[in-house]
Amino acid sequence: MTAARDSLADRLGTWLARKLNAPSPGFRPYTHANVAALRSVLQPGDVLLVEGNTRVSGAIKYLTQSTWSHSALYVGNALGRVTPDGELLCLIEVNLGDGCIAAPLSKYEFCNTRICRPANLTPQDRARLVDFMTGKLGTKYDLKNITDLLRYFLPTPPVPVRWRRRLLAFGSGDPTRAICSSLIAEAFGRIRYPILPIITRAFRADPHARPQRSEILHIRHHSLYAPRDFDLSPYFRIVKPTLEAGFDYRRLRWAEPVPADPRALPRLEAPAARGASEVAPACESGGNR
Repeated sequence: MTAARDSLADRLGTWLARKLNAPSPGFRPYTHANVAALRSVLQPGDVLLVEGNTRVSGAIKYLTQSTWSHSALYVGNALGRVTPDGELLCLIEVNLGDGCIAAPLSKYEFCNTRICRPANLTPQDRARLVDFMTGKLGTKYDLKNITDLLRYFLPTPPVPVRWRRRLLAFGSGDPTRAICSSLIAEAFGRIRYPILPIITRAFRADPHARPQRSEILHIRHHSLYAPRDFDLSPYFRIVKPTLEAGFDYRRLRWAEPVPADPRALPRLEAPAARGASEVAPACESGGNR
């Protein structure tokens, strides 16, 4: 009986996940990602943020009050695999319904994107980060938690702004862990790289000086992270492909305004004063007396 109930819940969860992954009608990205430019600047360990266009993306953007609804880790040529069209599978991400998969950059060609780069990452930690993510490929997420899925069908729940983010963590199960940036956050936690740590202050006793306050960082649980946290983190650098390529504003070609031809403008007659319009006819009809 239990197995049959779990199977039914799993099928229903799969159907709900498919509905949530459907594109939102009317979505138009502000700019398109330049895949060639992205490929030229991305480094293994970079986090690629994406403004998704699916139904669940709208819910994530609303709840986190952010543009970004999805994140993927760039691993370069670590997998050594390509698509049937010959494009390198260089991103590792977690999608609702698919689990942990590899994807090419062209998948997000028509999406707004942002590159977040961890600062001063050692080659050893970079390799550990990539190895952790590649080792998770094929991981599936349980979709039997129907309640966890149903919350994303209400993209704008009537709750105060300060509580919206907490809705992601409240009662979250495998579907929410698949939607959010939990796996990437866990990977950075393994190498002790901060994203948005909890900071506490403690007094440090020093026999030769007055007591000093010491800041102690605590790694937050990886399930509490959302894509926007990499954007807000003071420990990640925002990389702009256009600027990295040597941007020079002086080489831009601006459209010059076309001077208006005064002769082509319609003539506007100045309205006559009210007093003059009333007096003039009387003068003309009465003459000088």
